Amino acid sequence: MKKDINPTPVKDVAVAVIKEQNELFEDIWNVYLINLQNQKLEQVIVSSKGYLKLENGEETKTSMLRHGLGDIEGNSFTLIEPIMENLFGLHNEYWLTYFNNNELLDKKYIFLAETIKEENFTNIPLIEKKGILIK
Repeated sequence: MKKDINPTPVKDVAVAVIKEQNELFEDIWNVYLINLQNQKLEQVIVSSKGYLKLENGEETKTSMLRHGLGDIEGNSFTLIEPIMENLFGLHNEYWLTYFNNNELLDKKYIFLAETIKEENFTNIPLIEKKGILIK
């Protein structure tokens, strides 16, 4: 039965981690969902968690958070959540679920441990800032 299911791949939707400054000029990190499609994403939900399993079997993990983001218009972006720097040593997973033309779509985005660094920054489309992007 599984061979009969052909899930539609998610295209032109990205997750970005961006270093910004708050109103007190302190560095903060934010995670954004970016819709690069022309059509809107409907009933968007993103779950996030951090985890790491060491070679000695020791595990570290965060609580899973679920974010109901509603509809995201085409060629726009929205904040998912702020992220603390001390979580960059973990794998940070964002699991996106949404409807598109009455079809349920989902995709998992994983920022691997120790990859959220300024040396890995790239230009982030639509937001016009530098950060880490996964499409």
